Amino acid sequence: MWSQVYNPFGNATLSTIAAAIPVVLLLVMIASGKVKAHIAAVVALLAAIAVSVFLFTMPTGLATRAALFGVATGMFPIGWIILNVIFLYRLTVERGYFATLQQSVGDITTDRRLQLLLVAFAFGAFFEGAGGFGTPVAVTGAILIGLGFSPLAASGLSLIANTAPVAFGALGAPIQGLASVTGFDPYVLGAMVGRQLPFFSLIVPFWLIAVFAGLRGMMQIWPAILVCGVSFAIPQFLISNYVNPWIVDIGASLICMGCLVGFMRIWHPKEIWTSPALRTRDDSVGTLSSPAPLGAATPSMSPRADRREVFLAWVPWIILSVIVAIWGTGWFKALVNPIFTWSYPIPGLHNMVQKVAPIVASPTAEPAVFAFTYMSYTGTGVLIAAIIAGFVMGFSPLRLITAWFETIWVLRYSLITIAAMLAIGTLTRFSGVDATLGLAFAGTGILYPFFGTLLGWLGVALTGSDTASNVLFGGLQKITSEQLGLSPILMAAANSSGGVMGKMIDAQSIVVASTATNWFGHEGSILRFVFWHSIVLACLVGGLVMLQAYVHPFTEMVLH
Repeated sequence: MWSQVYNPFGNATLSTIAAAIPVVLLLVMIASGKVKAHIAAVVALLAAIAVSVFLFTMPTGLATRAALFGVATGMFPIGWIILNVIFLYRLTVERGYFATLQQSVGDITTDRRLQLLLVAFAFGAFFEGAGGFGTPVAVTGAILIGLGFSPLAASGLSLIANTAPVAFGALGAPIQGLASVTGFDPYVLGAMVGRQLPFFSLIVPFWLIAVFAGLRGMMQIWPAILVCGVSFAIPQFLISNYVNPWIVDIGASLICMGCLVGFMRIWHPKEIWTSPALRTRDDSVGTLSSPAPLGAATPSMSPRADRREVFLAWVPWIILSVIVAIWGTGWFKALVNPIFTWSYPIPGLHNMVQKVAPIVASPTAEPAVFAFTYMSYTGTGVLIAAIIAGFVMGFSPLRLITAWFETIWVLRYSLITIAAMLAIGTLTRFSGVDATLGLAFAGTGILYPFFGTLLGWLGVALTGSDTASNVLFGGLQKITSEQLGLSPILMAAANSSGGVMGKMIDAQSIVVASTATNWFGHEGSILRFVFWHSIVLACLVGGLVMLQAYVHPFTEMVLH
């Protein structure tokens, strides 16, 4: 058994710099726009292997196995979700259902700002709650492209919108992961997160529209934005504190969509914003380079659809919503996992790596079991929904099969990228490289509530998952906060709340966004677009946690 080494140079600064090499290299290559994402990911993976082996003393065999384990987890479940969501999307495009869907959303409102609130924020929050793991960005990005938004706008705005709901995504998976490593009651953790994120559920809709239309454009529709934020934030607080942490996003998003659509029936902005271009920057490049959606045959626009045609256009997405919601429930997983599961302990890696203090209180072996729960994967539910919807739309079995393989070919570089990204995240977890970065944040003393929150942000940026970040750093948050005399529940929750803002810049999410909008190869443009928004919002979360930690009246109000 190999024990992780967190300070290989005997100097915390040098060790932290060494640990940062793979992720910095990856972000620099992607942001430069000169290196394709799949090539950047593979190069960064090789760098991560070199750093783990030569600097952090990890045996080569362990490093290789950890990377391959990451490739498998990258394909299942992440790549599996993206493949099948885009498969469904391509089917709706080919039959003309997506054009009708676009028309129906336009019939609710022709104002692009209101469309963003409805699709990117409210509809995306539902898919985050039901499926998570990239599903909301894939779905909303594709819908926004269909509505005429540029690839940059569709990608970047979907990523910004998919923040406040993330901590309760996939039916509370991040909260459950946090509870598993801290030993705290998930209801208590969920309640604490539910006292932090509602503030940002109010802020993010305003932020989203300001990024798209500028401050003046935002102020023109402030009543609708307020309705959107309040109708999500209040249910988010109430459900997380008084019901359970599992259905927060689904309940809040449904209430938000209902309130928003109802409000738009009685209120209209004085000026209708019809341009889908980003007001806050030159969007001409993104618009001009937008290709046909993912190579699918796009039929010519038909006359105005009647109610029956509009309903049929929504049927594939209704089917998807219902099935994904079922697939995310605990009773369904408990029903199918005992039957449809193949658990494979990775030879030479499972329980062969040992975490040590101060990351954990006592030496703990790191399990490495590839649980191939193929029936309960969200992606499997999406595939079944796509097949059902395909038959409803009149596709033959042969065409469904050929269209699915065509989708694999279209997404080949995206799937390679996602697999490499998860390989990096898995390798850094097993090698202790990410723990070294975490310890740098933990050494900030009185400022720890702020930097501990940013640690959650870093964890999601590294792993692509709030759940993974919570599992990675939840124990460290508990240990460090207890040593500093802070509330461990507060800091554990802050890891998850801060992590949601890292979701928009993690490489995996950016690749999902570029794939959904058929803008693969422009990941650098997307990263540059969202990067500072991610940092500023994460710092605002950190500021809130500082208030919770040190300002007594505010602590009494928010913690109790």
